[in-house]
Amino acid sequence: MRIEATGPRTAEEVWAFYTRPSTWPTWAPQISSVHGVDDPISPGARGVVHGPLLVRVPFVIESVDEAARRWTWRVGIGPLSVVLDHGVDQLESGCCAWAEVHAPYVMVLPYSPLARLALRRLAGG
Repeated sequence: MRIEATGPRTAEEVWAFYTRPSTWPTWAPQISSVHGVDDPISPGARGVVHGPLLVRVPFVIESVDEAARRWTWRVGIGPLSVVLDHGVDQLESGCCAWAEVHAPYVMVLPYSPLARLALRRLAGG
């Protein structure tokens, strides 16, 4: 499932926020902190994302394509992990920030409103 949002920020601005885990809590309400990974992200980097109610989920950054403004991570453990592709596209006015969640639709559907809110905040909307 693809989740996206547009906003007035440039793709370059959004890419800077998207690839710096230290900024994730400022625009993603489902993330309270991130530990174990440096800014900016790089392939192979491992960390833990902290969410509400003491939720802690490990992750690994699988790929980063700076030129295309795309990156992928695997969140979770073993068969309970989910792969998410992320990207930013420059529009004529502003940008489109997006995520493609590779998981069963019934799992992604409840998460999509929160993810869309986060992407809207990321894009400056």
